[in-house]
Amino acid sequence: MAKITYIEHGGKEHVVDVSNGMTVMEGARDNNIPGIEADCGGACACSTCHVYVDPAFVEKLPAKDDMEEDMLDFAFEPDPARSRLTCQLKVTDALDGLVVHMPEKQI
Repeated sequence: MAKITYIEHGGKEHVVDVSNGMTVMEGARDNNIPGIEADCGGACACSTCHVYVDPAFVEKLPAKDDMEEDMLDFAFEPDPARSRLTCQLKVTDALDGLVVHMPEKQI
């Protein structure tokens, strides 16, 4: 289990425990975190679960695959270094303390 902090664009923080094996997107959805819409349900077919990963965790995450890179092209103001789709981030103990920031909007 990992403690993950989701920070809304306006600064409001939500700290939740997310079980290993789930995705960061599922943790947001199951805890009613606003700002992560996940329109495709986690199929990596949209960009509505886009976040900016805290710089301290960027290097700790697995590399983006080609599909995630393609979908991030459709995200609102993607950052080449920090943008990730939360549906592609599987929760493990290594992600304990992860902080993600929501963009101003999801598109």
